[in-house]
Amino acid sequence: MSSKSAANNLIVRTQAVFDEGGLLSRFIRGYRRREVQQQMAEEVASCLINTHKLVLEAGTGVGKTFAYLVPALLSGKQVIISTGSKNLQEQLFYKDLPALLEMLKLKVPVSLLKGRSNYLCQRLMAAQMDAAFSHDEKLLDDLLKLNQFAQTTEDGDLGNLTGVAEDARAISLVASTQDSCTGQRCAFYEDCFTRKARARAMNARLIVVNHHLFFADRVLKDTGFAELLPDVDAVIFDEAHLLPDIAVQYFGSQLSTGSLRRLLDGIERLTEGELGDTQGLKLLPQRARVKLDAWQNCLVDAGSSDFRQLLKDKAAAMAAGELLAELSALEALLLANVGRSEPLDDFAVKLPELKHKLERFVDCDDPGSAYGIDIGERHLMLRISPIDIAKACSALFGADTAWVFTSATLQVERSLQYFTRELGLTAAPPSTVDRAKSLRTQSKAVSAKSAICKEVLLDSPFDYPRQSLLCVPRRLGSVVNQDAMVRQLTEVCLKLIKAAKGRTFILFTSHRMMEAVARALVGRCHYPLLVQGQGGKQQLLSKFRQLGEAVLLGTGSFWEGVDVRGKLLSCVIIDKLPFASPDDSLYKARASRVEARGGDPFLEISLPQAVIALKQGAGRLIRDETDRGVLVICDNRLVNRPYGQAFLQSLPPMARTRDLDAACAFLAAID
Repeated sequence: MSSKSAANNLIVRTQAVFDEGGLLSRFIRGYRRREVQQQMAEEVASCLINTHKLVLEAGTGVGKTFAYLVPALLSGKQVIISTGSKNLQEQLFYKDLPALLEMLKLKVPVSLLKGRSNYLCQRLMAAQMDAAFSHDEKLLDDLLKLNQFAQTTEDGDLGNLTGVAEDARAISLVASTQDSCTGQRCAFYEDCFTRKARARAMNARLIVVNHHLFFADRVLKDTGFAELLPDVDAVIFDEAHLLPDIAVQYFGSQLSTGSLRRLLDGIERLTEGELGDTQGLKLLPQRARVKLDAWQNCLVDAGSSDFRQLLKDKAAAMAAGELLAELSALEALLLANVGRSEPLDDFAVKLPELKHKLERFVDCDDPGSAYGIDIGERHLMLRISPIDIAKACSALFGADTAWVFTSATLQVERSLQYFTRELGLTAAPPSTVDRAKSLRTQSKAVSAKSAICKEVLLDSPFDYPRQSLLCVPRRLGSVVNQDAMVRQLTEVCLKLIKAAKGRTFILFTSHRMMEAVARALVGRCHYPLLVQGQGGKQQLLSKFRQLGEAVLLGTGSFWEGVDVRGKLLSCVIIDKLPFASPDDSLYKARASRVEARGGDPFLEISLPQAVIALKQGAGRLIRDETDRGVLVICDNRLVNRPYGQAFLQSLPPMARTRDLDAACAFLAAID
């Protein structure tokens, strides 16, 4: 069958699934054909057969999950589905795929593959049980539950563990890690849960992974089990808006001072066993740890996240040199004792790797990268980030594979250029849009021969002007004045919360502002307050749904990947436009490059990033065609700065007002 005939056949079969009276309508109660969903499915089918790139924004409510799963299953090709979150990954594998396979009467082998740390390591489990006498009562109780889980589980997926808190210390002690893996030398190699999961993935026709795992495999090749993912026919990225930031991470380099500290601790512990006669194994790690602490303190005291700025600090430079000298001495000692024990041999391999990463960071000699430091509670994360990932991504997304990039938030001012430019996806001039379909779509098509990229915008089928209201309250003070902003934001929130009868998300761009407003609301808000940090994300969302009239305050992680439908969520308040910090080392490096060629960093970098972030936050409000609600953005810049139009044109077409009382009346009318 010719490629054209194959494409037509797959498209026809796909259409039949979504048609009125088709397969979905027979199996799903209340199913109604959505033209945008069917159009997306046809676009994905065409991409899979013709092996090109497809960048497709599908607004909330399009039903994009089934729109890409149906053609992927019907195509007969080997496909990777990559998601941005563990929750979506599990929903696809445990809910959506089984339902579709039953409807389609297909027996397609599918596999769920998570990152290594999601699987229990039998070797670490055995080691912890051998040392059970040294653990406190709570830790031992959790370890006993984990040991029982290890005996009964088929896949070792810690996500299926019950009875142990997800942040429990016991889990971190037995979760598989690259650092602890001994590969084929492990006594548990044949039964290894991680190895088995990867073997299943190699033989599956449809493999569900997440973006971090995909890039770790394709870029780092750092799995400990040779090849992780097969070379498939097609890759579909859901939540594709996350890819640029993830690509920066994997095409760059990261080193946690915690990793160095754990390695030094491990080497020192060797003296407790058969290597107790090697005094240097105790002394040299201790000396290196002292130097590491001194260097870390210098960096924290300097108070900058940009390492290039910190190079001017002589004390920090001297401390780095002393640390590297101690690590080199320790490396020489390990090499001199290679062959005496397997753990020592492992450390002899891992220490040079970490030292090389540290040397690269301290040298700071790549003009094409930014060097940044993230300061945590106990450790520092050292990051080398490429300023431009387009070339590397272009090589990664090769022409022999079909690539689908989809999300509800890719376009800025009705253009996908920002996303495609960042990932090195070249687009052709736009084709004519068929206005007769009454779909606000924009398509850029290319010939199959050039196989460049096709871009499609599919708007949400929701009736936003009727279902929702966007309010930018009048008389808001300057966002620069923190105290005044807290007072004003608190008063706005109280008024809206009362009108909404709770049922409100308040999304913040900083933890500091969130905590200040949370304190101000205590004692004045008559509805349950849930504040990020009081529990895990899923725990807080579950409580929000159970309470039915709660108010949830959150930052970044609550801006996306949250689906609360119906009357439980009627109001979303956003404190200000989510511009990234101009002090970020990667932003400054990118901005300098843009300025060097005469461009405007604000228009090319800051604004598009903020628009996409705001769209994510706004997308929490209307999740279903029966939802109604109010989006309130407490930032005057949206209406009194020229760039505000970029945000407004990129948001869904909600009705608009500047009258807070009108917003409250809309909320009060929601039954």
